[in-house]
Amino acid sequence: MGEERSLFLLLDLSGTFIFAISGAVAAKERNLDLFGILAISFVVACGGGIVRDVCIGAIPPAGLANWNYLAAVVAAALTTIVGYRQVRRFRNPVLLFDAIGLGLFAVSGAQKALSYGHNAEVAVLLGVLTAVGGGVVRDVLLVRVPLILQREIYASAALVGAVIQVACERLGVAKPWTPWVAMFICVGLRLMSLRFKWHLPTFGDRSKRKISSDP
Repeated sequence: MGEERSLFLLLDLSGTFIFAISGAVAAKERNLDLFGILAISFVVACGGGIVRDVCIGAIPPAGLANWNYLAAVVAAALTTIVGYRQVRRFRNPVLLFDAIGLGLFAVSGAQKALSYGHNAEVAVLLGVLTAVGGGVVRDVLLVRVPLILQREIYASAALVGAVIQVACERLGVAKPWTPWVAMFICVGLRLMSLRFKWHLPTFGDRSKRKISSDP
């Protein structure tokens, strides 16, 4: 049990660090000052986890009570500021680090909800919330349309990762490597959707589009 908790703490802190990098890059691209970069990094990295912890009764939330989360955020933000040129070498670094953090948080969020005695449905939903919550707040603060409100395969990728983790736990087939498999499937789905331009279907009124296109 202790090893399992250590594993998911590692996943949570890794997700915090990765998401903080994506937040710092996004803030740096908007030319925010040091405080702005740190604030956006913290919101992205810990926002979803704080809401999750409040929902499951883990008070005070780990993102506020555990100094390791703040340290991870500060380290990620400073690393991004100092090594910004190196980080920018990645193609679309915000999307890359956001995808990795998405997978890490979807799995760790779902597992933490299970560990607090909640059912599978709650665990899956809170896994998704943990994964996408910080990114939504980031986009709102930076005046961007949140990814989950677009056609992007984003929240649905987090949903797949959370479902895999919860299903394995509930069916009693979970192994030490199960979280990593769930995470890689989530990240892979997100990155492949970006690479091949996969989108969720839309259901607009075709008749209106046809009328508007007529001369």
